[in-house]
Amino acid sequence: MSYDDKFDASLDLLRRLDPKSISDNLNTICTLIQNGDDEGEELVQDLLSSIDTPLKVSKCTQSGKQYLSCDYNRDGDSYRSPWSNKYYPTPAVDDDAPPPFPSDLLRQLELKANDSFDVYRDLYYEGAGISSAYLWDTSEDENPDSLQEGFAGVVLFKKETDDGSGKWDSIHVFEVIAESSTSFLYKLTSTVILDLQNKSLSSLSLSGNLTRQLESTSSIELDSGLNLETNHLINLGTLVEKSEYNIRNLLQEVYFDKLKDIMLKDLRSVGDIGGKKLEDLKQSEVIKGLQSL
Repeated sequence: MSYDDKFDASLDLLRRLDPKSISDNLNTICTLIQNGDDEGEELVQDLLSSIDTPLKVSKCTQSGKQYLSCDYNRDGDSYRSPWSNKYYPTPAVDDDAPPPFPSDLLRQLELKANDSFDVYRDLYYEGAGISSAYLWDTSEDENPDSLQEGFAGVVLFKKETDDGSGKWDSIHVFEVIAESSTSFLYKLTSTVILDLQNKSLSSLSLSGNLTRQLESTSSIELDSGLNLETNHLINLGTLVEKSEYNIRNLLQEVYFDKLKDIMLKDLRSVGDIGGKKLEDLKQSEVIKGLQSL
């Protein structure tokens, strides 16, 4: 099989397996396709960067704060903390391939982004959950002016219910592209992974993910009293807020309204349907049958 065939087959297989076990399934497939050559390693890296899995919670030893781990702050088996800018566990020293870090200017924006989205999390997630933001340079210059030339990053949110019956993971990957000195294009790809389980009915669960994209072009007026950093944070925050609002509405329609239709219209024998309502449903079916004759 060619490289593309293996990649497509892996994606196709993951789409058909239980979404609750996406992390285990992805690890198993990566183990199978690793054969020690460069193509196998490249295929594994492409799969890890293409498949969104539930976020993991780690703890920053230096700051004592929790942060979220994903492929975007990973280097090997280590993950960078947005609070201390250090990798945990400490990666092996390799002068030829040092772990990636944002430039100094972008690091300052990353700190402000984490503080800003932590406020967003507190407001929109009812004070619960964890948020993390990571930025990286897209310019090939050694000393880039990232804020003016553009950059990329990811904003992460994770919340679980106290009993573990509900889990919500939001992954917002964005790119900021400079179109002129005062105009920037913001591209956002948002994925929400939802996992709901009924603890009293172990056989009833609802899991899956939804991905949507948004784009927005904004003109920045630096003479308005807001610097470039603040403008970027406002525009990104507005876009993330809009994306999460749209996805929540879609999840409401796809998950819960559809489930209600199945329970009340397709299964028919729902225990809490009263006798009169059940009788009306039967009559309606009889009428439809007669009309089709």
